[in-house]
Amino acid sequence: MATVVRAARKDDAAAIARIYGQGIDERIATFETEPRGTADIEALLESAGDRYPHVVAERGGVVVAWAGASRYRPRACYDGIAEFSVYTERAARGTGAGRAAMEGLTAACEERGFWKLVSRVFPENAASRSLLAGLGFREVGLYRRHAKLDGDWRDVVIVEKLIGEAARE
Repeated sequence: MATVVRAARKDDAAAIARIYGQGIDERIATFETEPRGTADIEALLESAGDRYPHVVAERGGVVVAWAGASRYRPRACYDGIAEFSVYTERAARGTGAGRAAMEGLTAACEERGFWKLVSRVFPENAASRSLLAGLGFREVGLYRRHAKLDGDWRDVVIVEKLIGEAARE
């Protein structure tokens, strides 16, 4: 079945919340511990506006992955850097849905003039690390004991990818 990537819409919020909830439950993709509801995701999409894109990957009209960008830091010198997140429906993992969502997000960020995408990944999240490496992300370091999840310190691997003008120089 073909994968279609498009801009996320308000009516995708329930599907995005469901997929994000799977990542929260599994404790391998985010420090978040409380599920997000449809209204939370609607607010996220609204606050992102046109500057910080969010995309979904669909198959047969069903959202199977989403990726979104957010502000990196408030200083103006960082306006061309976006943090990103990507989550894939359990049943669609390993099928290219997450890759499609990230490719769509990267293209949308380039269109908006971003020059770098960054994120943090739990070291044991081999699937995400493999996905990002395959898309040209570079692991640049490790934050030790970055935050606690369920009372335990967790490390994170820092990843980055130059895009747009920065990637061409």
